[in-house]
Formats: sequence, structure tokens, C-alpha cells
Amino acid sequence: MARLDYSAPGVYVEEVDRGARPIDGVSTSIAGFIGFTEDIRDDAELFKPMLVTTWTQYLRYFAKPNSDGYTDFDAYLPFAVRGYFLNGGGRCWVTSIGTQLPGMKQVEVEEETPALEIPRRGNRPSLKLNLLPQQAEEGNVKIEIIDGFPRALPPGMDGDEEDAEGTGTLGGNTWSETPPDTGEFFDIRISRDGEVLEQYEHLSMDPEPQAATYVVEALRGSQYVAIGDIAQPGQPLARRPLNGEYEVKAPLEQTSPEQFTKKVEGVRDDRTGVRGIFEIDEITMLCFPDLMRAYETGLIDLEQVHGVMETMVSLSEGSSDGDIPGASNRMVVLDPPPDQTRPQDVVKWLDAFGRRSMFSAMYYPWIKVPNPRKAGRPILIPPSGHMMGVWGRTDETRGVHKAPANEVPRGVTGLAYDVNFREQELLNPLGINCIRKFPNRGIRIWGARTLVEPDITEWRYISVRRLISYIERSIEIGTQWAVFEPNDPKLWSKVRYVVSSFLERIWREGALVGRVPQQAFFVKCDEEINTPETMALGRLYVEVGVSPVRPAEFVVFRISQMNFQLDQGDD
Repeated sequence: MARLDYSAPGVYVEEVDRGARPIDGVSTSIAGFIGFTEDIRDDAELFKPMLVTTWTQYLRYFAKPNSDGYTDFDAYLPFAVRGYFLNGGGRCWVTSIGTQLPGMKQVEVEEETPALEIPRRGNRPSLKLNLLPQQAEEGNVKIEIIDGFPRALPPGMDGDEEDAEGTGTLGGNTWSETPPDTGEFFDIRISRDGEVLEQYEHLSMDPEPQAATYVVEALRGSQYVAIGDIAQPGQPLARRPLNGEYEVKAPLEQTSPEQFTKKVEGVRDDRTGVRGIFEIDEITMLCFPDLMRAYETGLIDLEQVHGVMETMVSLSEGSSDGDIPGASNRMVVLDPPPDQTRPQDVVKWLDAFGRRSMFSAMYYPWIKVPNPRKAGRPILIPPSGHMMGVWGRTDETRGVHKAPANEVPRGVTGLAYDVNFREQELLNPLGINCIRKFPNRGIRIWGARTLVEPDITEWRYISVRRLISYIERSIEIGTQWAVFEPNDPKLWSKVRYVVSSFLERIWREGALVGRVPQQAFFVKCDEEINTPETMALGRLYVEVGVSPVRPAEFVVFRISQMNFQLDQGDD
């Protein structure tokens, strides 16, 4: 940094910070999902968003141990998340709204509370613990397993005396009072909120130990947990549970049908439900596939479906307008109801819904995918999760300016309805993107429009809306260094330079139209728009204009016959 005073003669070498930093583009392919899951474990919480980066990680948080992650009541969320990753989607956030449909009859199980399986070597199970029913309302308890030591033998028992087996030895060694530590012994502490509730020492997996207590016998009188030995026969050392901290959870609070919509909407300050997932700034696209599962089962009616959709769209619009705190670069992918199967039905439903927005998109029809819970037989699911995966794949391979259309959705084996050309002529002008099956070309996404009003042509395409959002968000984050800098022509020049450099880069990538940069964009930041009055208010104004590339939705070849002699003329 340059000095402001010099006292002694000499040569000074200084590093000067020019204050202008290049703008790095933000990520555009981070998804948000809301729906039902098979389980909620580890660090995941009910109604709160959880970061998931792979399908394996999804299974860790939202599937039972050694499960495929799907549910017996065919929740759509697992299919949507799986389809998202299969189609090239990156990381995502998942909010679980429960492990069963509210009002659904409970499945009878042996345990009244979720079981914790503590592993041994090889990640095989060793101990199984359940929270006692009378403790469920008090919350989870923590189980800590640490190294233990053998218990001293009764006085007088040594190597000359016979033990219960008549050998007087343990592991081939003899002892007088304390037997050798073979590594099989361990201690267990049970605590809640940092308070130790119970502690058990000198434990072993041996049902007939010489210098310890069999762990099942020791914890038989616990007031907090029930324990079971689920290790296969073997040596006590091999069956010993691994050291570590584990949590025995209370049963998940099941939402009543009356409270379902309230819980789903959530509370922004608590980061719960739909409002909570909108607090994750990095999310750029969201869907709620199990909204349709709740509708199918009669848990909510069509008007309530519209209410949830309206909330999601309004939150996206509000963030963009600055009315609602949060990122301004996200879109919502909506699904049509399952009982609107024909094109005219979908048109009629969309008209009844009546909500139009450039921050939403819709795909039709539903798609068929294999259902692992039914031997791979197909199941119809909402297309939103697979479509967002294609969005992410297109962003990574071509760029956000490329329309996510004329692409093959992976993992799709069929469609709920085969849309033909004439039917798409009805749907496409209304912003309903079709998924179609073509001879010799397979299933393809054949639409790239937002749900904006048809006459607002500048925001007609998904790629244009997402490109502008990408530019806005990137500039917003990349120019934070300018805040509180002296508001003078020097700062104006720096801002113009970094913004112009960023826009020129994406122009070279093919995202903006123009033979030269001057035709593709402009950046204005000067005394004309930054007057003494605005500077006195602490404001710096920058005007940016861009010319986004738009997809060639209609490729028209104009073909005519030509008469060679007439066209050549008389020589």
C-alpha cells in the first residue's frame, strides 16, 4: 500500500492496490427441492434445507441405512433428485417435509422410536439403540463410546485359580488382580445438551466376560435407551463398536393434515419450509414435485396447490424487485396437476391458475421413469427435477445463454401423453414447454419459454431470463469492493472498466449479440448520471445495457423454384 508521508530521503518501493477487481460469474446451476423423503437422519432436519452434492450424500441424509432412498408411498422427491443428478445437475438443497403423508396410517414396527445402529469394523452393525418412549418428548440423546479398561478381578482370583472356564487365563495370559487390556473393552456415556445422564464402564461384547460386563446386561436398566446386540457371532474384539459420538433420535414429529400447508409454507426467520429454502442465496432454480403427491392423495385441493405455487413465484419476483431479501437470480419450475392429462386440460387449468411470471417455467406432460420399489416397473412423475438437471447440464456444457431445449432427458422411458405438432401449436404460445417423442430421435425437450405474459416478448425465453439474472447477480457480487470508496471520476472509471471487461468476456462466449462489443453492450458511469445531488446522497449510478442472444425457436427455410434461363437473362 502506498504511503502518505515520507521523512527520510531514499528510494521507496510500494505495492499499489488499484481497487478494481475482475468480476467472476456466479454459479447458475444450483437447485432447490421440496418434498417427502424416506428418512431424515445425521445432520438433516425436518422442514429445513440441507446441502446435497451427490446421490450418495442424499441417501446418507434422507434414506434409511442400506436403502435405495425411495418410499413405499411413492413420494416424487427421490425420483426428482435422482433425475437431477442423472441429467448433469450439480449441488442442490433439499427440504424434507416429512417421511410419510400426513394422515397416512402408521406402519407398525417393532420400535416405537427410530433405531440407531452403531457400526463396528467394516462398517457392519454392532449395537442397536432406541430412545425409550417416555424420553421421546425430551429430545435426542448422545451416545459416546470410548476406550475402556478391564475390571479388576475379585481378591484372591489369580492365575492359580480356575475361572468360570477352568483355565485361569484370558487371551493366553494369566493375571493376579487386573487382567490384560485386549482392546475389546469400552465405556458408554449417555448425555443430553451437554449433561451426562448415565455412564457405564468396563463393557464388552462377550456375553460371558471375565473382566467386564456384557453391554446388553449393563444397559438393561437404562432410563433412556433400549439396547440390542445385532453383531454376528465372532470374537468380542471383532464385534466391538467403534469409538465415536452417535445420536439416538426421538421420533419425527408428524404433521397433521390441518397444519400441512402452514408447515410447508414455513417461516423465513426459522429457515423452514418454502420460505426457508428461499433464504439460501446460491439456489437458482426450485421445484416442489411432491406438491402434486399431496394433491393426488387429497391432502390439499387445487386451490391450495395454487396458493403454494403463488408463494414460490412471488418469492422469486420479490427477490428480483428488492421487495424481499434474498438472491435475485432464481426461477421456479412448476408442474401441471396429474389429472390434467390432455393438452386442452392443461390450457384450461393454467388459465384458471391465472399466474404469469418471467421467473417461472412449466413442462408438460409427466414423464415415466423406473420405480425400484416395484421391480423397475414405470411410474409417472412430475418432470421438474429432470428438467432442472438438463438446465444444469446445459449451463456447464454450453453456458447459461443456451436454451435448455432440443436436449434428451436422461432416465426417462416414456411420457404420460404423446403431444403432436398441432397440439404444441396450442401449448407453446402460452409458455407450456412440451416434452415430445420423435421418430428416430427419441424423447426431447421441445420448448424453452417462461410463463410470462405472451405479449411481453423480451422475457419470453428461459435462457434470456437466466442470462440477465446471471449478469445482474455477478455484477452485484463482483463490485462489492466499490462500496464506501470515494465517489469521484476515478471510481467511475474503475467501475466502467471491470463491468465492461466482464461483459466483453461473456460476449466472446457467445452470450451477447453484436459483431463488436459496442454493439453487444454499453456501460455508462459519468457525471451526467452522477450529479452533485446524487453524490451528496451517497449514491453511485451505473447504467448497463446488453443485447442477449435469443434461441432460434423457429427455423424457417424459404424455398422457391428458379428458372435458369430467365434468371440468367439475355446475354
